[in-house]
Amino acid sequence: MFKKILIANRGEIALRIIRACKELGIDTVLVHSTIDENSIPVQMADEAICIGPAPSNKSYLSIPNIISAAEISDVEAIHPGYGFLAENTHFAEICESCNIKFIGPGVDSIKLMGDKARAKETMRKAGVPTIQGSDGIVESSDEALKIAKKIGYPVIIKASAGGGGRGMRVAHNDMSLVNAFMTARAEAEAAFGNSEVYIEKLIEEPRHIEFQILADSYGNTIHLGERDCTIQRRHQKLIEEAPSPMLSQGLRQKMGRSAIRAAKAAGYVNAGTVEFLLDKHGRYYFMEMNTRVQVEHPVTEEVTDVDIIEEQIRIAAGEHLRIEQKAVKINGWAFECRINAENVDKGFQPMPGTITGLHFPGGKGIRLDTHIYQGYSIPPHYDSMIGKLIASGRTREEAIARMNRALDEFVIEGIPTTIQFHKQIFNDPNFCSGNYSTHYVDEMIKRQG
Repeated sequence: MFKKILIANRGEIALRIIRACKELGIDTVLVHSTIDENSIPVQMADEAICIGPAPSNKSYLSIPNIISAAEISDVEAIHPGYGFLAENTHFAEICESCNIKFIGPGVDSIKLMGDKARAKETMRKAGVPTIQGSDGIVESSDEALKIAKKIGYPVIIKASAGGGGRGMRVAHNDMSLVNAFMTARAEAEAAFGNSEVYIEKLIEEPRHIEFQILADSYGNTIHLGERDCTIQRRHQKLIEEAPSPMLSQGLRQKMGRSAIRAAKAAGYVNAGTVEFLLDKHGRYYFMEMNTRVQVEHPVTEEVTDVDIIEEQIRIAAGEHLRIEQKAVKINGWAFECRINAENVDKGFQPMPGTITGLHFPGGKGIRLDTHIYQGYSIPPHYDSMIGKLIASGRTREEAIARMNRALDEFVIEGIPTTIQFHKQIFNDPNFCSGNYSTHYVDEMIKRQG
């Protein structure tokens, strides 16, 4: 087992990793920007090293600064968390060349799954269901028109190196396709430095279902069941739950086997997530694989009693998986609400500021992963998520009741947040019955006028 790990991240995920390391008896080194100097993770880590000013490209995305901090502090491994450099192949390669263990999958797996077109082709060859579309990168709008004519509208254009909803555009006819193609390429170039896109048939009224994977270096791969991440805005998740209300036990087993097949096809080692779209007829299709720990990992931990961060570290240290597939049990139900510092009425616009009043919820079945405190100033330089509220219960109904209670107790003053919006969702009959698709939030906002 490692003696000392560097954490190349901030906020709640940095704090989450610190807690796992403490339980494993591992010392932690946290790198941070100047604006995060007084954050709780910095206070909780055994060592903290400032690596640059607030802008992420000068701190949390600065590979030379992070590697220098790792060498100075003599760590054996680096945990990247999620976001920032978590899926950056160059960073993983640099860690490897410096004899520092990257707590995540191998470089080849990151490259393969980071190229969405190659990933799709790999899955197709492995027998994992994929969505009808282009065979690879689409080079021109003329080629895009030919593909759309073949598979039929509506279609979706996706950035090959994409994620987080960027570089994605939907087209319903030839005219909108040409415009969507050019816009998606421009967005992809700006966001990822790669303008390559591909085309798929748009799955209408889909559910977003993902399976949590754990795989060790000895060929053992398991899944920890699914998470339903259908409640989204602008292709970014707001609420997740485990398990999904839409999956029968038979479909769960079938999709789980496909997820394991996908991970093996990618030569995957460590924790990862295989994401599927599920249509209204119960057919599912591979969408992508996230080669890192997910924001929503706590809901899986609550229903399986598996510490995913700890398993990540153990696998990276060369240990065998400690659990077999037949021993994985899903007990109860769990929800996660992403609490964001955003103005919902202004299109979920991020609203940094200072928290002037704060009261955390508690009680049975409630977990809160956050780094905020009263007087904390939310910086404008990073993601707007400031916490994750998790509620679990023996049934879906009990978990919903607990989440409603916790949202009522949760008070954050001084900034607008998504708490009130979450309350509306958890009191909506369609949500409570499980009757919704990825268009749910857009439809809800339209109803409210």
